[in-house]
Amino acid sequence: MDMERILRGMAGTFILISLALTHYVNPNWLWFTAFIGANLLQSAFTNWCPAMWMLAKLGVKSKSCCK
Repeated sequence: MDMERILRGMAGTFILISLALTHYVNPNWLWFTAFIGANLLQSAFTNWCPAMWMLAKLGVKSKSCCK
């Protein structure tokens, strides 16, 4: 799998986990959902995301570099 697909999967998983935690544990977990959304928004404009940096350090290749 390439980095972009892994990143989308991670973001979706974290959002679903945070929503479940909000429902079953505490409504303050919505702040985690908001953080994920804000991070996705800023990465759309800056093309930098901490998860992408971490995945690159782990050796995951980006789709754009593997053409």
